[in-house]
Amino acid sequence: MVNNKTSALMKQLFFLLFLFTGTSVVLAEDVTFKATVTSSSVVVGQQFRLTYTVTNEEGKDFRLPEITDFELLFGPTKGRSASTILSNNQLVNEVSYSYTYVLLANKEGTFTIPPATIKIGNSEYKSNSLTIKVLPNNDANDKAVKEAASGSTSISDEGIFIRMHVSKNSVYANEGLLVTFKLYSLYDVRGLENYKFPEFEGFVAQEIELPQNSQWDLESYNGRTYRTVVLKQTVLYPIRAGKITIPSGHLDAVIQVRSKQQIRSIFDDFFDSYVPVKKTLKTAAATIDVKALPSEKPAAFNGAVGDYTMTSKINSTNVKTNESITIKLTISGNGNIKMIKNPEITFPNDFDVFDPKVTDNIKVSASGVSGTKTIEYYAIPRYAGDFTVPKAEFSYFDVKSGAYKTLATEEYQLHIEPGAEGTSAAPAVFNATNKEALKFVGQDIHYIKTKHISYNSNKQFFFGTLPYWLCYIIPALLFIIFFIIYRKQAAENANIALVRTKKANKVASKRLKLAGKLLKENKKEAFYDEVLKAVWGYLSDKLNIPVSSLTKDTVEAELDKYGAGKDLITQFMDILNTCEFARYAPAQDSHEMDQLYELTLQAIDKMENTIKK
Repeated sequence: MVNNKTSALMKQLFFLLFLFTGTSVVLAEDVTFKATVTSSSVVVGQQFRLTYTVTNEEGKDFRLPEITDFELLFGPTKGRSASTILSNNQLVNEVSYSYTYVLLANKEGTFTIPPATIKIGNSEYKSNSLTIKVLPNNDANDKAVKEAASGSTSISDEGIFIRMHVSKNSVYANEGLLVTFKLYSLYDVRGLENYKFPEFEGFVAQEIELPQNSQWDLESYNGRTYRTVVLKQTVLYPIRAGKITIPSGHLDAVIQVRSKQQIRSIFDDFFDSYVPVKKTLKTAAATIDVKALPSEKPAAFNGAVGDYTMTSKINSTNVKTNESITIKLTISGNGNIKMIKNPEITFPNDFDVFDPKVTDNIKVSASGVSGTKTIEYYAIPRYAGDFTVPKAEFSYFDVKSGAYKTLATEEYQLHIEPGAEGTSAAPAVFNATNKEALKFVGQDIHYIKTKHISYNSNKQFFFGTLPYWLCYIIPALLFIIFFIIYRKQAAENANIALVRTKKANKVASKRLKLAGKLLKENKKEAFYDEVLKAVWGYLSDKLNIPVSSLTKDTVEAELDKYGAGKDLITQFMDILNTCEFARYAPAQDSHEMDQLYELTLQAIDKMENTIKK
């Protein structure tokens, strides 16, 4: 009777929820069979739970695999649970059935628990296998272990410390390496504060986002089993060759230790009291040997190091004039993908070319930085004909083979047809042959009389006078002046290099205005990215060098060639280095951003006064 009432009440609640939310309740259809353990790392003598869970079907004929490496203490304990979640505007009911065992780890090593099986309907399902790492139990006579268990307020260096683990001590320039800061402790750590991690000077840093509540794990180190937790992980890319030192970092750990107090009453004997003890922990410095890249670099190399693939796709090779052409180029792989420059696609001269749209889908993990970079190039043909878009090349240094590799897109043959002629309104022609039909607003237009005409004499004549001749001379002079100006502008516009040079300051000013807006909004990474684009674009236009061919060496050489002083060259180099470093290094303060913005404006102003073309 009670079950019937409960069932009826549940039905009413779901019906009301359906009415108010406009959603429907369905049963989940996906069937899963999964194995889990309370911890993948245990010590000898420790118990742990092994659970097999089936969702959305109860199943039958469950079979536990043969477990020889652990002692089975208890099980199985069967359980059932139900939950309701909102998915795609639908309430989904999910029912789970579990089988739980208690195991004991009685020997050291790394062991695998094979998959279990269960029958659901006419099918047999297999669970996943599990790997369990069994670590040695600490020796009770060990000095550090004794101190950790004794309740002494003197914290030993062997009982708690931080390690800075570097994945590689020898790398190429721009090759990634992983730096991990991990805390090892035999004590009960209650808090960490006053973090001071290294600045990673000489590297571009890509931070790995860790879970907010990082889980403690077990790890064996120097014969002891510690509780460990990862504090920080960063992927570093060295920006220069030579020996680069990562300095030490430090933090304060708050440790709870037992305290022996004088007994003030008969009840104090039954309780332990704890006191917080603060200890400063430091990491050791590390030195990285950074090797220079081989000197014989391909023309299309712009600093990419890693393992990459490249594909390209065009929307159409047969379009009409004034219709857009889009070439989508995708670079995928693992390495310093976020820092690589866009490959250059050369469109015919008669095409209007626009700035490419770049979309990054990049993931930073312990295995490195990987993902895709998609660049969409846009152009509009203005004249009909057959044109060729040459292949675009992208070169990178492959660390595994120790050699440069060059990828290339296919060459596109374009056929441009004449577009539809634009229509314009023809002047209106009014035909009125009937003199009575001609009307003017508000009054009749009288027909010209042809008989009995009388003329009045007028001694003032306009023909032949100075105003009469000026009416011819002034329009003629204006026509000649406008024609000369038009021809000059047409000749200048035909010289693409000259047009780019003249508009360099204007284009840079637009980008810097956007950078100033980002500065006010305190969007630091976007600000440095926009300043870097503005400076590279300005130098490309001013020096008439494609962006893909611009390097710091070529910029220095060209500026020196055009007579720029050493101070101006150094100023531009400082701006480029600061932007490239600040985009990926730890965040800079707003004062440094203001200084960089003013320094960029001054450098471009000096450049305009120095190189006038």
